[in-house]
Amino acid sequence: MKNDPEKKRNKVIMMTYLYTARARFDKNHTDDFSWSGYIQWSRLEQLTELVSLDTGLNEVLVEPDRDSDEDRKEIVLESCYETGLFRTQEYVLRKKNGPEKFSLLAVVIEPESDCALIHLENYEFLGYELLDQYYDTSALTNCGGFDETFLPGDLNEFGLIDHYEKAYAIRENLLKNNPGEDHADTIVIAIWRHRSIGW
Repeated sequence: MKNDPEKKRNKVIMMTYLYTARARFDKNHTDDFSWSGYIQWSRLEQLTELVSLDTGLNEVLVEPDRDSDEDRKEIVLESCYETGLFRTQEYVLRKKNGPEKFSLLAVVIEPESDCALIHLENYEFLGYELLDQYYDTSALTNCGGFDETFLPGDLNEFGLIDHYEKAYAIRENLLKNNPGEDHADTIVIAIWRHRSIGW
């Protein structure tokens, strides 16, 4: 049956959840790149905080020991690129360094169903990211905009896309409208943030 809830529930359980710790980027940001300057450049006036997987805007705070067999088992690679994602929450928390306040994120790469309907204990679903194939740059929030495909108002207060179908439609049209542009060839990634750790 097409809408069998048991089948849908089993599909959700089979999703692979990965984890990362990322630096916060909001009005309290004090480094070289100011929050106000970023808002003016990006035109994302609705942001209350940027929660992305862009390594330039939300730095990875996990530093694995690449000479350790145990650590190498936790690092998630994609076509020889380190993704900045790791296999377990426990590892991320053990290896996390940097500021006391941070975002502990759970993610699913290329989800096959609407993640807004999935309840992860102690996590809140924030939306969908479109990250380039190098797992480095967000097409949504660090490319200066692709106005022919989406507008600043299409993103939520975290700089993410709220709806599953819309994320995949934007991904498809982004590449179609910008052939040959590396940052327009993207991966859809669902993002949840822990409700208490890192606050």
